[in-house]
Amino acid sequence: MRLTILGGGGFRVPLVHGALLGDHAEGRVTRVTLYDEDAGRLTVMARVLADQAAGVPDAPTVVTTTDLDEALRGADFVFSAIRVGGLEGRAADERIALAEGVLGQETVGAGGIAYGLRTVPVVREIARRIARVAPEAWVINFTNPAGVVTEAMAEELGHRVIGICDSPVGLGRRIARLLGARPEEAWIDYVGLNHLGWVRGLRVGGRDELPRLLADEAALESFEEGRLFGAAWLRSLGAIPNEYLHYYYFNRDTVRAYQEVEQTRGAFLRDRQRGFYAEAARPGRPAGAALAAWDRTRAEREATYMAENREAAGVGDRDESDLESGGYEKVALALMRAIARDERATLILNVRNGSTLSVLDAEAVIEVPCLVDANGAHPVGVAPLPLHAVGLVTSVKAVEREVLAAAASGSRASAVKAFALHPLVDSVGVARRLLDGYAAEHPGLSYLR
Repeated sequence: MRLTILGGGGFRVPLVHGALLGDHAEGRVTRVTLYDEDAGRLTVMARVLADQAAGVPDAPTVVTTTDLDEALRGADFVFSAIRVGGLEGRAADERIALAEGVLGQETVGAGGIAYGLRTVPVVREIARRIARVAPEAWVINFTNPAGVVTEAMAEELGHRVIGICDSPVGLGRRIARLLGARPEEAWIDYVGLNHLGWVRGLRVGGRDELPRLLADEAALESFEEGRLFGAAWLRSLGAIPNEYLHYYYFNRDTVRAYQEVEQTRGAFLRDRQRGFYAEAARPGRPAGAALAAWDRTRAEREATYMAENREAAGVGDRDESDLESGGYEKVALALMRAIARDERATLILNVRNGSTLSVLDAEAVIEVPCLVDANGAHPVGVAPLPLHAVGLVTSVKAVEREVLAAAASGSRASAVKAFALHPLVDSVGVARRLLDGYAAEHPGLSYLR
């Protein structure tokens, strides 16, 4: 089986490759093609993956290319993990938003809108290329903002594109373990949009165990989301929100914390990863040095994840138990296995709504539990959203639709509307200034007029 990774020079590629190295079953991935526009980053990633594969006799063959059609030809699965504008673009998104007193996070608020506006035209063209060159391939999207990007690609690829995210999986795993349940045996009632969802129940043996957790204040505040939101707020909601909802529920606190740091998250990652690529690219390095450099940088990245939110909540550093992510690479591997081998699985994924959530239309991409088989991912029926969640979900989906419309038409008016409608942007005037600032910074937004 052949896998193509778009953004193959990206920092998180070794996570996917590492998961593949542990798969020895029949029908596993035997060839990985890394595609990237940056040949230097491809060279570095190839070194890291070679270090990873040392001593693994049946490791997949890894090839690199800067030719998109060559990368797609013959692919069974395409994993999309591109970053339009790079981390320099992310840092600019944060800086411009914070100067206006609003959030610039890469997927939430003004930063997410700016990122979407420059990414959607690119992924639409990639989807068209996939439809032409590899029409039988399944596309797994991790490119952020994952919900709107998956929806854009689905315009060309339909149900053959599926979005993944590790946040819901990590949250469900932490809750299950707190309740003394094995995560793989628990049914997680999760619903929402990407980076905007809630765990409303966790069933083990047919019994919902979440009320037991909500009744235990010490247990509630013993894990990352509990410390971020506080036991009292979680009890008010009767649910455990995805960590990204901290930006909504504690917006002023978080913006203030972001404004007070020396470096934004994007600038921090830009500098650290720039150092990694420079170190790993140096000639004459011993075997294993590239992988060791990657491991050090990754550990620092994970330890500082959402540091500003923890600062705003006054909860300090991450606990060891919180450092394990949901493992998006494991989700991707499980998704590929389920489709390629018809090994049925239940996964939380980003897929077209159909009739799952009545407050959204059939084409809207949502994030819910899905049953996966050889025919793809099928969303499971869920209970209606409470009104507070309906408000957020429909408002943010309206913003995503304006992003899609602006990217398709080049309409500046639609782009301004996307910013102005977002719950975390409080003024049409601010929306206009944000767009002016982003258009001046990003050549990729020159299509807006």
